[in-house]
Amino acid sequence: MLGLCVSRRAGLSPDERIRYARQLALPGVGEEGQERLKAARVLVVGAGGLGSPVALYLAAAGVGTLGLVDFDAVDVTNLQRQVLYGTGDVGRPKLEAAAERLQGLNPGVRVVPHALYLSSGNALDILAAYDVIADGTDNFPARYLVNDACVLLGKPNVHASVSRFDGQASVFWAAKGPCYRCLFEEPPPADLVPSCAEGGVLGVLPGLLGTIQATEVLKLLLDVGEPLIGRLLLVDALRMETRTIRVPKNPACAICGSTPSVKSLVDYEAFCAGRPAASFAETSPAELAGRLASGGGGDVPFLLDVREPFEIPARALAGALNIPLAALPSRLDDVPRARDVVVYCESGVRSARALAILQAVGHARARHLAGGIARWQREGRPVVSSR
Repeated sequence: MLGLCVSRRAGLSPDERIRYARQLALPGVGEEGQERLKAARVLVVGAGGLGSPVALYLAAAGVGTLGLVDFDAVDVTNLQRQVLYGTGDVGRPKLEAAAERLQGLNPGVRVVPHALYLSSGNALDILAAYDVIADGTDNFPARYLVNDACVLLGKPNVHASVSRFDGQASVFWAAKGPCYRCLFEEPPPADLVPSCAEGGVLGVLPGLLGTIQATEVLKLLLDVGEPLIGRLLLVDALRMETRTIRVPKNPACAICGSTPSVKSLVDYEAFCAGRPAASFAETSPAELAGRLASGGGGDVPFLLDVREPFEIPARALAGALNIPLAALPSRLDDVPRARDVVVYCESGVRSARALAILQAVGHARARHLAGGIARWQREGRPVVSSR
């Protein structure tokens, strides 16, 4: 018995007994289990490729309250894998479209939108209201943030990630086994892990891993079966092979070990960049906006967009030069040395790598945009689009 406390109880209506008849017939579920699902509160962090199947299947199963965290709008490039959305949703806030779709699937589910960027300042308050957290994020700062918040709150963290043709899933719950930091003590070097925009992802893969996540959430809520606690499931879609490896709890883990050094949420962007935030040459959206608005000729920085060309039409900064990160070493002469340079990408990962390339060849006036164009737009600043 896992002892997950879902103390609230709510009886089933006649319509619910019909809707969930196939689950009510299952050993280990029955009416009591379905009532547990109806009373449960699950938070899905990230309403993208992984979060879509998680939210759809949990809503269909009758999980009573579904919280969704996301701050983005639906883009046409999302539709290849983010099955919560349709073509008519392009341009809409994701959570608006997601809530409409989920309540159309099951009107008995309460959808709670958290239209914000999850951060060290708000994560504990948001996660505290839920029984289980499903991590559908796509970057290392967010994964470490979700993990650490779950450890500090004593919550189970149902995790999955995907890249190209491969995926992995586990349940990290420090009270019962290892946490994410026990497996990945430190984030990998940013230049070794391509983003989905750079490396691509087979559209069906997040559906496969997200469905596994939803299965693990339901097992925890129903207290049935053997959740992936202390095990990491690896999926190779090209060979259609899976294997499971054991993940032991690390007694020296920085946050869930016997003598933890991490006792509160930290700056995860700086942690995953592998250097102190104060020494990193970056600029905030507010600082850059001020300089662009000054119109002061030489004081206006040169803008360098290191995303892939197919990412540019959706949103860009006016006047930016596009040189994809992979092409930058061969086009260094296109970046002026006599001007301040601000490099940006989608979220700040590739721009940090581009900054390191520029600094290595003596571009002392180069900085990168913290949080990328996603943060820029999230803070309400203008972008240009060719669509």
